[in-house]
Amino acid sequence: MQEFYALLELLGMLVTDPRTCVLFILLIVAAVSDCRTYKIPNWLTASGTLFGLIYSTAAAASLPAGLLWAFEGMLLGFFMMLPLYAVRAMGAGDVKLIAMVGAFLGVPSIVFAVIATLIAGGIVALGFALFNKALGRVLINVKNIVQTMVFSAAGGIKPSVSMEASKSVGRMPYGVSIGIGTIGYVVANQLGYL
Repeated sequence: MQEFYALLELLGMLVTDPRTCVLFILLIVAAVSDCRTYKIPNWLTASGTLFGLIYSTAAAASLPAGLLWAFEGMLLGFFMMLPLYAVRAMGAGDVKLIAMVGAFLGVPSIVFAVIATLIAGGIVALGFALFNKALGRVLINVKNIVQTMVFSAAGGIKPSVSMEASKSVGRMPYGVSIGIGTIGYVVANQLGYL
């Protein structure tokens, strides 16, 4: 029974930490907005990023260290997801949302949050494909992308892969995956799994 109370205490710490509480609320609002409109509002990502930068700066032992930590996390998150935006696998709002997460989590936590987000995105995409009866098309598209990249690399040609969502399962609100992955990572980290 003591283990259960210890678990509740660890989870309670997440709710009482203002940074984590605000991050979770912003992620939930972004996910709901993305589900409804396929857009993540700029006001949400901009204000969230600003809050993350200010809070991280104020909560740090030294002013420059906190700001640098949050700013590095923001940039790393942005640049980790930028290639997916370049091949149209996700929208600009999704990239800005991950940058906002980076301002809250800093380095190296943003790396693990992005990995968790990509895993969540894969699982959500498979569920989305199954729901839309498009799993066969998804697997064919993955095979074609891998073949193009392998043959291009073997021939010494720069691979040119353009992912078009309309040819697979349609548009997927990736803000949901970002929310699930990030919240999952933060909770797992708090419980000592990472």
